[in-house]
Amino acid sequence: MSIVRYNSALNEFVPTSFSNLIDRFFNESVSRSGGSAYSFVPRVDIVEAEKAFEIHVAVPGMNKDDFKLDLNDSLLTISGERKFTKEKKDNSFHSIETQYGNFSRSFTLPENVDVNNISAKYVNGILEITVPKDEKKTLKTTIKVN
Repeated sequence: MSIVRYNSALNEFVPTSFSNLIDRFFNESVSRSGGSAYSFVPRVDIVEAEKAFEIHVAVPGMNKDDFKLDLNDSLLTISGERKFTKEKKDNSFHSIETQYGNFSRSFTLPENVDVNNISAKYVNGILEITVPKDEKKTLKTTIKVN
């Protein structure tokens, strides 16, 4: 029996051997999407500022109407679809590395956020979601010992 480190950020197990790493490299789009070749997982950066959390989702080539953001209790789900359109008939593709299809990413928000003022904008291929902190709810405090 071996111990495998769990990577909660990607919701998958980290490969422990070189052969597992190679398998993951060649099957990444299939394994991360639950078996469908028509899904992808966009890269996400999460930044904590003084007054808000910022979630940046890298999804170039889409329109702002292609996204759906849902908030259920403290679970924020970002989903959408990047459609493949072959407009010119005289083009022949030799390699397509851009990922197309459906995607969905979910994030558990901390308790100290103001869910009523979450905003989103799509600029230069990046979906920017701002989750403001609620100043009334503090998660961190210093307790003085008497």
